[in-house]
Amino acid sequence: MHQPREGMRKEETPLQHSTESSSLYAELPPRLAEALPRISTPAYVADAAALRKNMAVAERIRAEAGCRILLATKSFAMPAVFPLMRDSLDGTTASGLFEARLGREEFGKEVHVYSPAYTPGGLKALLEVADHFYFNSPEQISRFLPAVKSSGKGGKIGIRINPGYSNVTLGGDLYDPCSPQSRFGVSRTGLDRLPWDEIDILHVHALCESMADGSVSLIRHMAREFGAYIGRVSAVNFGGGHFINKQGYDVDALIAAVRDFRAEFDVEVILEPGSGLVVDAGYLVATVLDVIRSETDIAILDASAACHMPDVLEVPYTPPVYGAAEPGVLPYDCILGGNTCMAGDIIGEYSFPGPLRTGDRIVFGDMMQYSFVKNNAFNGTPLPDLVLLHEDGRAEVVRRFTYGDFRSRLG
Repeated sequence: MHQPREGMRKEETPLQHSTESSSLYAELPPRLAEALPRISTPAYVADAAALRKNMAVAERIRAEAGCRILLATKSFAMPAVFPLMRDSLDGTTASGLFEARLGREEFGKEVHVYSPAYTPGGLKALLEVADHFYFNSPEQISRFLPAVKSSGKGGKIGIRINPGYSNVTLGGDLYDPCSPQSRFGVSRTGLDRLPWDEIDILHVHALCESMADGSVSLIRHMAREFGAYIGRVSAVNFGGGHFINKQGYDVDALIAAVRDFRAEFDVEVILEPGSGLVVDAGYLVATVLDVIRSETDIAILDASAACHMPDVLEVPYTPPVYGAAEPGVLPYDCILGGNTCMAGDIIGEYSFPGPLRTGDRIVFGDMMQYSFVKNNAFNGTPLPDLVLLHEDGRAEVVRRFTYGDFRSRLG
């Protein structure tokens, strides 16, 4: 969103218009609009009020469905807001040692961990910080089960399977964990090779930003196709990708499906949303550094797709911008690009109420998920600040990165 220029009347503030399809991003939340002049850019801004609202949905699902919910730290991990999340969740789930350690030290509840393949040294370190371990193949579980059992921690053993079902709403094959060529999980032909008497949790992950129809279909698919195996475990983990806080997600349908599943099989149910817990709970704030006049004007920002929102290029997708619309909807079309030497560092093309100018602010919405956990400093590009927007309107910088952070990664 533009920051109002000096002398502009309030009713002339730009970027207050949007199409119906982007109505969520028509106007800035009042707290952010008020704090915006005090936020240095670029900055990821976590919205405490929006996050608390999302946590209320998680609490409702836990209470009414009788399931457990874990934060998948692979998609979101900001310790500064863990106190806002801790009471609403049962713990964290990690994809590696450092994430597991973060969950143990900063979140402070139970830690689940899954890896496509463990190493002896890695597993030994994980045994110090993780509670429950998920394996990816008969060979891995055979190799490392004795070490987990002999640790004396009483951790549960999980096995990930490929259920032959997926509901991936973006990214195609790049984000599909259940294709026939997937490296994730035991296929149906390998299930009878598993030591079921030693396995506590059956784990599937088949969703990505899926609405309730995907969540419910996965639950029903598992009940229909894998009932004989579900009867041999004490819990089923339906993984992540449940987009429970996205506008339009049918929470009642998810609750009913989980309750029916629990009643049919008498097992515990675990969900591992990451993005679904933080959707629309934060922003990336940037400043226009220059505008290149061309067939379609190009605004150079101090935020970068390549460095600060890599999913824009990997998925790919065009992130929402507050007050902007698709090209051709509003009077002025402009491409937003990053300030790196990468030719493809393009965030997307938008339309605005009027021409962009140097110094204007641009606010990208839905920027908590898979953003700062994946960012990089290509070209020596500075990493954005991490800012917490408190419910009273205070904008607290919880981390500012320096040259020392860049230098230390280079050895």
